[in-house]
Amino acid sequence: MCGICCLVSLSDHPPNISLLKEDILCNLRRRGPSSSQELVKTVLHLPFHCLFSGHVLHLRGQKTPQPLEDLTGDNVFLWNGEVFGGIHVEAEENDTEVIFHQLCSCSNESDILSVLSSIQGPWSFIFYQASKHCLWFGRDFFGRRSLLWQFNKELDNILALTSVSVMSDHQWWEVPALGIFKMDLQDCAASKAVTLTLHQWKYPSRENITEEGDFQIISKHLPTYVSLVINESHSLTAPVIPLNKEICNVPEESQFLSFIKNVDDVQVLHMFLAEHHKKELVHQFIDVLSRAVRKRVLCLVRETDQLRRDASGIAEIAILFSGGVDSILIATLADRHVPVEEPIDLLNVAFMVPEQSYQNSSTKKHCREKKQLPPSPECLHANCIVTSNCVSFFNVPDRITGRAGLKELQSINPSRLWNFVEINVTLEDLKAMRQEHIRHLVYPLDTVLDDSIGCAVWFASRGEGLITNKGYVKPYKSPAKIVLTGIGADEQLAGYSRHRACFEKYGLERLNEELGMELGRISSRNLGRDDRVIGDHGKEARFPFLDEEVVSFLNSLPVWEKANLAVRRGIGEKLLLRLAAAELGLTTSSVLPKRAMQFGSRIAKMENRNEKASDKCKRLQPLSAE
Repeated sequence: MCGICCLVSLSDHPPNISLLKEDILCNLRRRGPSSSQELVKTVLHLPFHCLFSGHVLHLRGQKTPQPLEDLTGDNVFLWNGEVFGGIHVEAEENDTEVIFHQLCSCSNESDILSVLSSIQGPWSFIFYQASKHCLWFGRDFFGRRSLLWQFNKELDNILALTSVSVMSDHQWWEVPALGIFKMDLQDCAASKAVTLTLHQWKYPSRENITEEGDFQIISKHLPTYVSLVINESHSLTAPVIPLNKEICNVPEESQFLSFIKNVDDVQVLHMFLAEHHKKELVHQFIDVLSRAVRKRVLCLVRETDQLRRDASGIAEIAILFSGGVDSILIATLADRHVPVEEPIDLLNVAFMVPEQSYQNSSTKKHCREKKQLPPSPECLHANCIVTSNCVSFFNVPDRITGRAGLKELQSINPSRLWNFVEINVTLEDLKAMRQEHIRHLVYPLDTVLDDSIGCAVWFASRGEGLITNKGYVKPYKSPAKIVLTGIGADEQLAGYSRHRACFEKYGLERLNEELGMELGRISSRNLGRDDRVIGDHGKEARFPFLDEEVVSFLNSLPVWEKANLAVRRGIGEKLLLRLAAAELGLTTSSVLPKRAMQFGSRIAKMENRNEKASDKCKRLQPLSAE
């Protein structure tokens, strides 16, 4: 994982790195603490210059500083991604070098697009071809890695591309994950305008993925001196199959639904599993998801100091863990592949609920004065000894289900050390870190929902909290550089309450359309933000549910095989996922109703109970603007 940046100047003067501002460079370095360097490329007799800045988090193969430049100086490459399939990468190889070598070997546009289409895994990139005066850039099919752009004519027609930015006078936008963009720098310098050519993602033998509305949205955010052209003759092949829209052979289940009204939830799942076809489907899903998790927990350079590993039990993998069915299924499958002697960190975040913010003064005095033992998860204040005067400040829903999920994991594999990290966030910490870091990472998104999820994910992925080991509570900071998250499950398996409302009002056909739309917008609504937020800690977000093989498998199924929203809440939504959890012995977690992170962690309504999720969030603005 890396922080990548490029400045393009259409003038006789090279761009100055100071134009990035020190706070942008600081954010980039936080993403890539292993290596940082810059490179300026100029072309004689042509009025354009490019500045490249690369910041690397070393995770696999030999450490490879960026930007990469070939021996002739003809090509420059910045890569923020992981190759999990499609292109072969040896265990000792660095995927950045492998992809760069393949791109340098390309003789035309089709070859470049073919290489990028072949990659399975998350990525964003910037590739400069000096001999052809071309700049290529873009994000993967789902947009799992952040890339922002800004056009600023006041600074010599500068195009700026960066993994992460800060709020500024000139608006930044997320580069749309609709395809790969190409910029002919020689033509742009001659015309003193910017023309971008978009090579779109296409399904084999299918119509263009990009809708007319997508094109209009992009154009709306572009300055008048920037034009966008779609190249219809050269495109990228989508890495997943199209969504199955079959609705004509829906099985009749009225008698079954009537029968299960008074049947226990777990028993209902086992009734579904008693059907041979359903059980076979569940095992296929478990196998494909297990392969996705395996790639994501094994593809990294592990701790080589065996003595240190044995002594301290160093966790290489962390999971954003609420105890819900998404996160506990990922944890169960990770347990299959992570070495048994290696701990797995379960990151569980809780925010102090408002009514507990104003405890009586005697409790606060007790907390301040007692400094004899390390902090306890039952107490808000550091260095507090637990007595009967103390109350639980962070006993939020996700903490309760998280602890229950921990017990299930311990029963499945008691040999594994499961570090249940209780991350407790006070209102003071929330305000301070939002102002210092989080608002810049959530940007350019700006809603109340973005604030809630961005803050929750930032504190959770930081991994600073408390663990209980042999009855003793102690501070803990997760050393894991890999953070697994369950995003993508709800979007594909009808996990949100809006999906049930859509089904009840309009039926299966409209529900299927809704699910297709969910993946189409996940790059702009979720993934860019989450990548920036998690990457801020020098950690990499990995998304098993968005593995290309997993998505293709789910896309192949008719919608009623993935979810059955005629069945009650806690069973029908994400039915296939719940059946997989039940099959793996996760009885309690398999029937937990969906609860959004902002509600389970209790960050929602923490500061303003009257606002709506879609409202523009004033707390994300600079203090001077509030």
